[in-house]
Parts: sequence; structure tokens; C-alpha cells
Amino acid sequence: MPGLFQGLEIGKRALLSHQLVLQTIGQNIANVNTPGYTRQRVNIQATNPEEVTYGSVGTGITVTDIRHIRDLFLGQQEQEATKSLGQWSYKDKTLSEIEALYNEPQDNSLSHLLSAFWDSWSQLATNSDSISNRKAVVATAGQLIAGFQQLSRKLMDLREATDRDVTNMVADINQKTADIARINQQIAGAELGGHRANDLRDARDLITRELSSLVDVRTIEKPNGETIVHMGAMALVDGSQSFPIASETANKNGVSTSRIVWKGTSVQLTNLSGQLAGVMETRDVLVQDNLDGLDELAQTIIEQVNAIHVTGYGMNGTTGVAFFDPNFSSASTMRLSQDVANDQGKVAAASVITGDNHIALALSELRDAKVMNENVSSMNDFYSSLVGLAGMKAKEASTTSQNFELLVQQISNARQSVEGVNLDEEMANLVRSQHAYDASARVITAMDQALDTVISGMGVVGR
Repeated sequence: MPGLFQGLEIGKRALLSHQLVLQTIGQNIANVNTPGYTRQRVNIQATNPEEVTYGSVGTGITVTDIRHIRDLFLGQQEQEATKSLGQWSYKDKTLSEIEALYNEPQDNSLSHLLSAFWDSWSQLATNSDSISNRKAVVATAGQLIAGFQQLSRKLMDLREATDRDVTNMVADINQKTADIARINQQIAGAELGGHRANDLRDARDLITRELSSLVDVRTIEKPNGETIVHMGAMALVDGSQSFPIASETANKNGVSTSRIVWKGTSVQLTNLSGQLAGVMETRDVLVQDNLDGLDELAQTIIEQVNAIHVTGYGMNGTTGVAFFDPNFSSASTMRLSQDVANDQGKVAAASVITGDNHIALALSELRDAKVMNENVSSMNDFYSSLVGLAGMKAKEASTTSQNFELLVQQISNARQSVEGVNLDEEMANLVRSQHAYDASARVITAMDQALDTVISGMGVVGR
């Protein structure tokens, strides 16, 4: 039966409800700059009315739950864009380093050393009997060899550093999946009573977004609030259990590298994406292509120079001498033959024992000889194309990375407009809720005064 005590109950319910609203607004304002936080809203609804003979009488309000505001579509879009950004940003970083290693055009670059090598043979052709010109040929050859070895070593160092990143990222992925599994367990326990663990869900969503920048992940929420995190067809996380991956050392073409497997098995992961895919592509394709190109150029120089040099004669009439050691034909190992290194007089310049300059001239003309790419490119052109391709790929990676960075920022801004804390909106809600709280308190005061009138001023006859 409606009455003053029912009015007090209505005021109390309103007071407590608006007090919770004020507290939640304060929580939003406090976390305005907290990464991963999504704003929360208190859902209030009217309580069931009381039926009396003259109709339904309201009984006040109650809080149904506190929800955080989320846009699942924008969250998924950001996750997809973050994956691509992670992959291209790593490639951008590595390709920029490769481009810098070539150091073109500079006086100590490989193209400059290669031109100086051909020039030294031209100089020897002008005076084929000169020992000083032969010393210059050996000196420029030594500088060219050092240039090849230095560039090759730096590319190998970059490959090794990239391989170490594989191990580090695997450890990071395992840490994040373990954290997600732990939070899943906490969420399942906290939501047993039917209420949502908003702060825990925010923490889990933030870690999942970070994980999506490393690998391609899809999430499915279970009825109890836990999530399943898939990478391809396999699960990284299933509820409170995580399934770690591992990096194991494998030998690939004589090079020790890390490959990614499911921990405790030999099953290799192939459907990679994000930064991890960028690392693997950088190590196995981008850096390796440059190393292979450099080795091909070094091998061609060795073979072409030796093929002509062995037919010529040195100052002491020796012939059949290789200029470069044919047993070391890669960029990292190339060296002068022992004969030439020990006796610079054995540098061949003549095609006949009596002496001429035909061999030195032929070697200088190798500069423009079409001996590479199925006899359509010279060695200088091949190196220029190698440098140009590295620059082109670096530019592509930089542009694509910037595009995805802009896309991620746009999606993030759109998501923040829905999920983020807007201080102006919170202040407006704060003022409105404060007025509602004050009014609720006034209702209780009015009901209290009415009860005091009934208790103290009624039922006393004769006063």
C-alpha cells in the first residue's frame, strides 16, 4: 500500500542510484588518459510498480548494470589495420637500414670502388710495363674486396639481428597470451553473479590489440566471458589456458636461423602476419636477396677477371695465374690469389710474352661487358639495379607503413569517439546527475517532514 514509508524507499533508491552514477562519472574522468580504457555507463530502469485499486503506483528506480561502451566493428577494423601496420613498419625499418648500408653515392661506396678497380686496369693499359701501375691495380682490388666483405658482413649482421627479433617476439607473444588467459580466468570468476567485469575486459582488449600487431589473431567470446584467441586455425588462448609457441634453431643453406613451432612439437607455424611476418620476410627474403645479389656480383667479377687474366703474361713472363682466388667466390670470402698477393709483378697486362697491353685493356673493358642477367647487363649496371631495387622497396615500405599508420589513427579516432571519455560530455552528465542526487535527497527530506507531522502533530486531542 503506497504511503510515506514507500516514498522514503523511492528517495533512497534514487539517492543510491544517482550516487553510483556520480561515482562512475568520476571513474571515467579519472581514466581519461588511461590506455585501453572505455567509458562506462550506469543503466537505470524503473522498478516494478505496485498495483492498487486505482491503478499502478511507481516504486522508484534501480541500477541494472554498469556497461562499458564498445564498438565491436571498429575494434575489429583497428585490429586488422594494426596487423598490417606492424608488418609494414618492421619492413620499413629494415629496408631503410639496408638502403643506408649501400651508402650510395659516396666516395667509399661499392660502386665507387668498382669504378676505381676498372680505372686501375685502364691506367695499367697506358703503361703495361709499370710496376707502380700494377701496385695500384692490387691496391684498388684490395679496397674492392674490403668493400664487398664489409657490406656483406653488415648485411649478415642485420640478418642475425632480425633473427634475434624472432626469438624476442615469440617471448612477447607468449607473455601476452598468458596474460590474456589469466585475465580470462579472472573475468569468468568476477562475472559469475551476472555482472560484467568492465575494467578486466578493457585490460584484456588492450593486450589483444597489442597482440594483433605481432600476429594475425581472431577472438571469439564464450558465454562465460572468456575468449578464444585464434591464429589461423589454431588457438593461442582458450579460456584460462594458453598454448605457447617457441623458436628453435634450424640450419638453412648453411646459416643458423630460428623457425617458429608450437612449443613441445616440431609443427612449424606458417600462417604468420603482423610484425612477426615482417621479421620473417625481412630475414628470409629482403636481406637474403641483397646478400644473394652481392654474392652473384662478386662471383661474376672473380670469374670474368680470372678468365681473362689467366691467358695473359706478367712482367716476369709468368702466365696461367688467377688474379682472384677461385676457391673463395662469395662477397664475404673473396680474396686475391696467393700468387698475385705475393708478387705484384705477376699481374698480367700483356697477351704475349714479348709484352703489349691487350689483357689490361680487355680487363678494363669488363666495365661495360654484358655478362649479367643473361648477358643483358654489365656488372656496374647490375650493382646499380641492386641499389635501386633496395631504394624502391624502402620507399614502398615507407609509403605503405605511413598509409596504414594513418588508417589505424583514423579508425582509432572513430573508435575513441564512441568508446573514449569525452570530458565535456562527462561534465554535462555530472551536473545533471548532481541535480538528480540533490532532488532525491530533497524527496527524502520532504517525506521525513511529512512523517514528523504525522507522528508528532496528529492523534493528540485537546492540544
